[in-house]
Amino acid sequence: MIRSNIAIRANIFHFLNKGKHEFIEDGLLVVIDGLIHEMGSYDELVHKWQGVLPFLDERGHLLIPGFVDGHIHAVQNGVMASYGAQLIDWLQQYTFPYEAQFADMDFCLKDISIFFDEMLSNGTTTAAIFSSVHKNSIDGIMSEATKRNMRIISGKTNMDRGAPEELLEVTNNTYEETVELIEKYHKHQRISYALSPRFALTSTDEQLKQLGDLKIKYPKIHVQTHISENSDEIIHVKSLFPERKDYLDVYEHYGLVGKNSLLGHAIYLTDNEWDRVKQLGASLVHCPTSNLFLGSGLFDLQKSLLMNIPVALGSDIGAGTSFSMLRTAAAAYEIASLQGFKPSALDLFYLISLGGAKALGLENKVGNFEIGKEADFLIINTEKPNMLKQRTQDKIRIEDFLFALMMLGDKDSIKSVYLMGHRIA
Repeated sequence: MIRSNIAIRANIFHFLNKGKHEFIEDGLLVVIDGLIHEMGSYDELVHKWQGVLPFLDERGHLLIPGFVDGHIHAVQNGVMASYGAQLIDWLQQYTFPYEAQFADMDFCLKDISIFFDEMLSNGTTTAAIFSSVHKNSIDGIMSEATKRNMRIISGKTNMDRGAPEELLEVTNNTYEETVELIEKYHKHQRISYALSPRFALTSTDEQLKQLGDLKIKYPKIHVQTHISENSDEIIHVKSLFPERKDYLDVYEHYGLVGKNSLLGHAIYLTDNEWDRVKQLGASLVHCPTSNLFLGSGLFDLQKSLLMNIPVALGSDIGAGTSFSMLRTAAAAYEIASLQGFKPSALDLFYLISLGGAKALGLENKVGNFEIGKEADFLIINTEKPNMLKQRTQDKIRIEDFLFALMMLGDKDSIKSVYLMGHRIA
């Protein structure tokens, strides 16, 4: 595991907790053995560390925690920007045929390497990642994460119906194959395993039961899935599970909803489902660019914040249209605006840093610059793109700069990316 010792001089911003942030103009962040060791004013700390550690001078630029992506598919790069379909048709027409190619190991490794390159170059340092149904794909994801020393949550996607035959696993093999993967990968380096039924339409009762049994056997592992993304999907789920009272109950019945459960989309939850998500301690993942692109609907971000339900933002590549969590946050702002709610830049940067880490159950590892946490961070070039430079050329509050960065920034705004204090991009 690559860990670095370094001291970085820059303007520093992070969240101490929800609703409380810290901004140090001309600060110094000290990293020892890949972990946050000390942070404060440059003038106060420089004499203590100069000559002891390598110094990196990033004066004028902004140092922030790496971005957290709560929902992304490593096997859908090639279907981004595929025209003219809603969820179910989009899966059948584009996604499933593309994912079928991951049966070939050479294709798999090449595509997943590109995926990690793109994710990191956009500033994402922590992610919850879906694979395809193939063991190749989860092996490829875990290999790339290990090689790059990236903190991820991932697991082999489970499907035993509702997809082309070549993408269906044998139901009776789900339990034993997943045990093998959990034992191999969970807590290996910076990896956490996630049970990953794609969504209710592609898992039988028996498969969901086996996954529920695995959650009992390994209570601390994650669960990630999709829920209530599309109105037609909900109708179809009801027809397949007539005995369940609603969509959430399909997962709840098998013990798959609780702490460390990541429920993607959640656009059409009923009031009762919202209440049960809160009671059970599950997290929601809002995927705004995907929801807009597929025409799925508008997630109620204001309600989730008022109910204090843990929420992360997700790029949802490949229905999502950008790897950038800046673009994802901007889309979340626009969706909320359509519903009469204006979240602040602080609200949204919290969701892609410490708030996202909390939603993923990783707040003890990443998300801010608390002493002892893993040193995953970004240097933001405050002069790129040019429109950002023009918008912020006068000295403005950090909140105003973050809003402009969120709305105008892109991949070019990411000057450099560090994992455990080691520059990776």
